[in-house]
Amino acid sequence: MSLNLTAQDKNTLRTAAYGAVSLLAAGDAAGSPHKVATHGSIALASATGPVGHVLAEKSKIENLDGKSVAAIADKVLPALTAAMDLLKKQDPAEADNFRGIIAVAIEAGTRAHKGEPGPVLAEMTRKINGALDAA
Repeated sequence: MSLNLTAQDKNTLRTAAYGAVSLLAAGDAAGSPHKVATHGSIALASATGPVGHVLAEKSKIENLDGKSVAAIADKVLPALTAAMDLLKKQDPAEADNFRGIIAVAIEAGTRAHKGEPGPVLAEMTRKINGALDAA
């Protein structure tokens, strides 16, 4: 089954994926947020399947310019839920692929952190997974 995505759908997918990495990086402000963002973004750029093609597009990702973590989360967490809902309706296997892509990006980002991820990263991961599960 192929995906039939509008420009807005693609923006939602990119906002959700890259926004999840942004939230992780913001949650590691006391550590190495740039490493978290770099490793998470590399994981997203390595995604495959139809969603991988969407994430690889070189278009501007809108809605990630919040002045606080809360402002970013207000945009990203609903985008994660919307992305999962959209993909489940069109192609459940691709929804599973998207979930896996996000999981790999989270894992890559948190591994960039020296030592065990702290409670802030753990909580941000929980919120991201909760948004994915809400669909």
